[in-house]
Amino acid sequence: MNRRDSNVSGNDSGANGARSDANGRDYITAADRSLDRAYEAPRTLSEYVDLVFERPALAAHASKYLLAAIEDAGTRSVIEEGEQKERYRFFDDPHNDGEHAILGNTEVLNGFVDDLRSIAAGRGKDEKIVWLEGPTATGKSELKRCLINGLREYSKTDDGRRYTVEWNVAGAGSGGASGLTYADQPVDDEDDWYESPVQAHPLSVFPEDVRNDLVADLNERLDDHIPIRLETGLDPFSREAYDYLEEQYRREGVEDLFTAVTDPRHLRVKNYVVDVGQGIGVLHSEDDGTTKERLVGAWMQGMLRELDSRGRKNPQAFSYDGVLSQGNGLLTVVEDAAQHADLLQKLLNVPDEGSVKLDKGIGMDIDTQLVIISNPDLEAQLNQHAEREGQDPLKALKRRLDKHEFTYLTNLSLEAELLRRELTNETAVWDADSWSELDEWIQEPLTTSVRDSRDDVHEKELAPHAVEAAALYAVVTRLDVSDVPSGRDLVDKALLFDRGFLREGDERVEAEEFDFDDDATDGDHGVPVTYTRDVVADLFHVVQDRHHPDLPVEHVIMPRDILDAMAAGLGDAPVFSNAEAAEYEERVVPVKNHVFGRQEDDVLDAMMRDKRVDESTVEDYIEQVYAWATDERITNDRGEYVDPDPLRMKVFEVEHLGRFDEDDYDGNVPRPGVESFREDKIITALNRHAWQRRDDEFRVSDVSPKEIPVIQTVLGSHSWDDVRRTYEDFDPRQWDNPPSGTETADLKEKTIRNMQELFDYSEASAELTSRHVMSQVSYKWD
Repeated sequence: MNRRDSNVSGNDSGANGARSDANGRDYITAADRSLDRAYEAPRTLSEYVDLVFERPALAAHASKYLLAAIEDAGTRSVIEEGEQKERYRFFDDPHNDGEHAILGNTEVLNGFVDDLRSIAAGRGKDEKIVWLEGPTATGKSELKRCLINGLREYSKTDDGRRYTVEWNVAGAGSGGASGLTYADQPVDDEDDWYESPVQAHPLSVFPEDVRNDLVADLNERLDDHIPIRLETGLDPFSREAYDYLEEQYRREGVEDLFTAVTDPRHLRVKNYVVDVGQGIGVLHSEDDGTTKERLVGAWMQGMLRELDSRGRKNPQAFSYDGVLSQGNGLLTVVEDAAQHADLLQKLLNVPDEGSVKLDKGIGMDIDTQLVIISNPDLEAQLNQHAEREGQDPLKALKRRLDKHEFTYLTNLSLEAELLRRELTNETAVWDADSWSELDEWIQEPLTTSVRDSRDDVHEKELAPHAVEAAALYAVVTRLDVSDVPSGRDLVDKALLFDRGFLREGDERVEAEEFDFDDDATDGDHGVPVTYTRDVVADLFHVVQDRHHPDLPVEHVIMPRDILDAMAAGLGDAPVFSNAEAAEYEERVVPVKNHVFGRQEDDVLDAMMRDKRVDESTVEDYIEQVYAWATDERITNDRGEYVDPDPLRMKVFEVEHLGRFDEDDYDGNVPRPGVESFREDKIITALNRHAWQRRDDEFRVSDVSPKEIPVIQTVLGSHSWDDVRRTYEDFDPRQWDNPPSGTETADLKEKTIRNMQELFDYSEASAELTSRHVMSQVSYKWD
């Protein structure tokens, strides 16, 4: 699977009607269809009630709706900090092609969802305000965008429809009743219809006693453990229209007042697409105004004079542009909350009381999920009176905040994915089927066009392993060294967190065999991705001091170039203390060693490509052994069911694995040593994969041979001794400029070509990488 095709599903062009040969009319038609799918014709209150009795989930309260939107996207399995976890795909920003996906922090996001589940069910956390805290560049802002994108798109689906009410208030307060009459003729003027400015729930129109009975009946039909809760009455704007209509019809002596007030000529239910300002309120750091203005809105003095209602304030003259008004019905987000610390105390009673005030005498019921997002500086503000203990004026607020901490990524693959996002327009979410697939994506090169000071455009290449090197170094700076086992280093810990295992020869050591401290500070500090991004971006504009007569090696950025630049810049970067800079600089050495090992493997594999065993031969052997162990039959090339072939297994084990000889078999029948090898090294690995895929149908063909440690040695683990035996006249000291006609020259030409074909090197980066490797090999060749 190509990494760029692995994005969790977004809307493909076919679904939207766009094609590579489309014309302008096709896109207009696609836009029409998109809007048609998003909106419905208004319906009567009675029709809406019938609808929600058919599909009760459509009447969900705010936290239940948010939870449903998240769960609707499904889950996928990931490995983070060495543990397999289930991750909600919603946070991969699937509706937006992954542009604002939150990478990592799965445990934090799962905790957020668990909180929502408790809040939605009313299980003890109703009064809580969800607080998401973390340093810059950890994904907090992406969460806000992901929530907005996900809720908007979910509200366009049939299962995610969100509804509110609109009123015909023509003539209200003017002495006339045109448009508010209970006449036989329908009102034709659409300009007379006004939507609830705070997305009032349609069922809030009903009197409280009727509403309670209606919700109870809905919950009896609801197939969900979280019941619907609706504890909000009409908003003040809608109440003004309702009261006016009720008074008119009461004076006229109409008996069925509720029927008259909610007649389709006066009230209708419409769906709306959730977005910022309509179901989602976002208070940004730069937003100002009084607390009341930021929370709910402000009185409009000109409208107050126009809508004079016998000396009292008319709620129709209120702006309703505060964050709670915009977010009523779904979600309220306070971004960069440290800038609005004064406002947080005013939010104290909103979750449990479910109301705010426009004015001393005018209250408004609120149904919204409160989320605040901040950097760690908010906690410092909240703790400024901590020494006063019981007299701490912020104690009540701190008790209401339910904190979830975002941390820096500690997975190599996630950091590599994030760094590529920062440097390019790539947004595809890496949803790999195996570690070997992820491993290929991590080491991929990156090419971009850069214009220099003379207005010339050059292709700049981050060589294979360059992104990997930068990401690994960043992760290593974020890991706690105190719990690294003896004989291991921080690179081992980083690889373990990403893969969930380490390899020791033929053995696979699982993460659970390591005892890491629960209170370790992994991810709490370290190099942020923004620092790495800026270092790499600067290198794009540097012409490297190296030359080649035919290849543009000066425009290739090697892994060591990035690592040297990252380490060298620590002391001057204002985000690091002197102690941090010194500590992080020391951690670059094991990263360099690991990356060199990766480059060395590439060169060896390219040199020995002709000696590698074909992967199909390896897969055949694995299938044969699995059939042998389970007493099953396999399908041959002619489609016939046959017994596993003992000779083919023996030949592979003797000639390719080199583990056994003729004495280990009776003819073709394996002796106990071979049987133990097959059971311990092959079948155990397959059983592990079968267990990991226990919810799916397991097939041996689904397992990559590279996931079986002992097979890794067959697929490309070569040594310089192998090279020496195979190419007796090879001399690595001649590699930079080998004499023509020599074995070294022929081998170099083949190696460079194979590096391009096998690992996506350019000719220039293959030249530089192989030179670097050979410079180290030549020291010990003799």
